[in-house]
Amino acid sequence: MKRRTLIQAAPLMLTLPDLALAQAAYPNRPIKYIVPVAAGGGSDMIGRQLCERLGKVLGQSMVVENHGGGGGVIASVMTTKAPADGYTLMQGYVATHGTAPATRKLTYDPIKDFTPLGMIGTTPNVLVVNANAPAKDVKEFIQYVKKNPGKISYGSAGAGSLTHLTAELFKLQTGAFMVHIPYRGIAPATTDLIAGQTQAMFPGLAAALPHIRGGRIRALAVTGNQRHPALKDVPTMEEAGLKGFDAQQWYGVVGPAGMPAPIVKQINDAIAQVLAQPDFRDKLSAEAVELTPMTPNQFLEYMKRDLARWTDLARERKINLDA
Repeated sequence: MKRRTLIQAAPLMLTLPDLALAQAAYPNRPIKYIVPVAAGGGSDMIGRQLCERLGKVLGQSMVVENHGGGGGVIASVMTTKAPADGYTLMQGYVATHGTAPATRKLTYDPIKDFTPLGMIGTTPNVLVVNANAPAKDVKEFIQYVKKNPGKISYGSAGAGSLTHLTAELFKLQTGAFMVHIPYRGIAPATTDLIAGQTQAMFPGLAAALPHIRGGRIRALAVTGNQRHPALKDVPTMEEAGLKGFDAQQWYGVVGPAGMPAPIVKQINDAIAQVLAQPDFRDKLSAEAVELTPMTPNQFLEYMKRDLARWTDLARERKINLDA
């Protein structure tokens, strides 16, 4: 009986050191990095710039794979089904872990089915109006909307997008009613705003900056906690009188649930090293991204708060894309 027990235990005795050695040697093969949007554009650029440097810090190549569609749902499901060994990572962002789970029923849990590895950075949205709109600041815009009930419309990048929910948050806090006009992406929404087909929008700052600087649209306020260096003269929503108004696009790195703690720490340390590189900061400034290093626990709490914010708003405004 003892002999049988020893024989049965032998594979386990051999396996445990092998597992420990495998973790200690991480990474010993290329790492897949899933970007949940199509190639091209700001989010893809952020992922590729990160991977170029992260691979050098980790001493292993990073292979970027783009899997767009479904607001990041396709990429998220792929990530949750991958082995939790550190060789499949994903660039999570506000859609995959905030607005999409808040507005529809998904096959994954944005918190329980992922391992948070580290934040990359955040960028605010910005309240912009058509250049010919009479409002020169947020207070005047609220008055303008209330004096024209049902006549003012705002565009968004699509139903359930951050641009949509941010405008709904604005309506909730101000009591001002605007008609929602959803588009298939931010580009056509911006085109119609410039043309005067819509009167307002809450695009991401990077997408709006060229048009703001060109005088084609007017910036009234940014949604972050502080003024953005790219628009130093534009106040925050808080400064404009909307207390607690916070809505930001964010980007971070996640993996499948259950990743080993030593690997999580190694990746988080590597991300922190990349975020400390001046040239990386310069590259991301083109997308108006403010680097925001966080520990895995800090990033987890951030995701929980963001998800709760949009879930509460979607419930309050009765936004359910499954209906």
